Amino acid sequence: MHGHHPRTPEAERSRRWFMNKALLTGGIAALATMTGCSDGSSNASGSSSGAPSGSMPSGGPGGAGGMGPGQSEVKYKDFVGLTTDGKVVDDLYTIHATDVSTDKVVKAAQAFLDGLSQKERTSCTFDVDDDEWLAWSNVDGYERKGVRMGDITDKKRELGFALLGAALSAKGLTQTRNIMKLNQFLGDYNGGNRDTLTEGAYFFTFMGTPSTTKPWGFQYEGHHVAINYFVLGDQVVMTPTFMGSEPTSATYEGEKITLFKPETKAGLALIRSLTSAQRAKVIDSKVSKSGTDMKAGAGADNLKLAYQGLPGSELTSAQRDKLLDLVRVYVGYMDDGHAEVRMTEVEKHLDQTYFYWLGKTKDTSAFYYRVHSPVVLIEYDAQSPLAYGTKTGTGGGQPSGQPTGQMTGQPTGGMPSGGPGGGGMGGPNGTPTQQHIHTIIRTPNGGDYGVDLLKLHLETDH
Repeated sequence: MHGHHPRTPEAERSRRWFMNKALLTGGIAALATMTGCSDGSSNASGSSSGAPSGSMPSGGPGGAGGMGPGQSEVKYKDFVGLTTDGKVVDDLYTIHATDVSTDKVVKAAQAFLDGLSQKERTSCTFDVDDDEWLAWSNVDGYERKGVRMGDITDKKRELGFALLGAALSAKGLTQTRNIMKLNQFLGDYNGGNRDTLTEGAYFFTFMGTPSTTKPWGFQYEGHHVAINYFVLGDQVVMTPTFMGSEPTSATYEGEKITLFKPETKAGLALIRSLTSAQRAKVIDSKVSKSGTDMKAGAGADNLKLAYQGLPGSELTSAQRDKLLDLVRVYVGYMDDGHAEVRMTEVEKHLDQTYFYWLGKTKDTSAFYYRVHSPVVLIEYDAQSPLAYGTKTGTGGGQPSGQPTGQMTGQPTGGMPSGGPGGGGMGGPNGTPTQQHIHTIIRTPNGGDYGVDLLKLHLETDH
């Protein structure tokens, strides 16, 4: 057993404080202003055809989007996972040897925990099946538990980054660190008075005890980053993993940072490889790209999402390779060995892997795409800006060019740079741009958080 159990009603109310305050002080617009970001997911427990509702930002009351778990939060014991119709496809996952060692990540996790004080360690350790797994959000204002990176010493923080380095690929670690840097940039851009918009506003929590034989895992979470990492023996499940940024390109402390180029280019490469007849099946002509279209974001753990678009069975060999290249970009966030294990799993279901698209297909277009199979779901969503856009405050959602990190003419107090009605406030009615991108990768049919593997482990007494 560990330092925490499922949260009490009092704790639940505390974690929803920021949402309730926002609603009381001005409804959805105030909510977007306070949180700095929405996610675009649909109902966590209801069904979805895959088309956006366009009714309100996903961070709204009771929603299952960027606000993270809300009134309809799914508990661990009630977790089903992403399905097409509410029914889990059986026998997709097994306990087996991967021949890819997890020794390094186990040692790194233990070293980080050993470096913490008793109070810090108690604050971040939970049971392996705790509800805390599902209590993540990509918004900056969400009240999180665990050890905050900005509150620990440099030495302890380096041990935390060493853990991420052992769990992630070099690319995955660089992307995570750059998202953190651009979070600080966004805070500086908006006046520098919000401690949630800093490099230090990211948290570690641990479920179970690091082990090479027993199930355990960790979560690394903050604004625009949520990494869920489950380990059982030499098997790893690194989903849900959410990565996003606003802006996606900026100069921070002399370093030019540009995010999501591989994700953007791989999507365009696949869509452009299709014939006109194939495109007609992939690109939804009945639904326009809105300011927020993501479906399976924070809180959407029991989402029902039907397949849409074109299946891999209708692609040529060359097109199938491009589909795999696209998936590999996201799977490639995790360490190289386990990424190859995951890609083998994905390739087995390639015929049933659907590709779906909203929006235009130019290099600079703000579009949405989805890759969806029984074992993987990927979403890429170029969203409308919430806190980075025109310096004039006239809305419209257009980025203000390449920022330099200087505070000249930017809004203060954490307010979005676009006014209501102009698109700068974000949400479904805003104008999307590639300067605000959200992505997520999930393992459907009970695979997220390693839930299915843990159930198998407990049932077979491994």
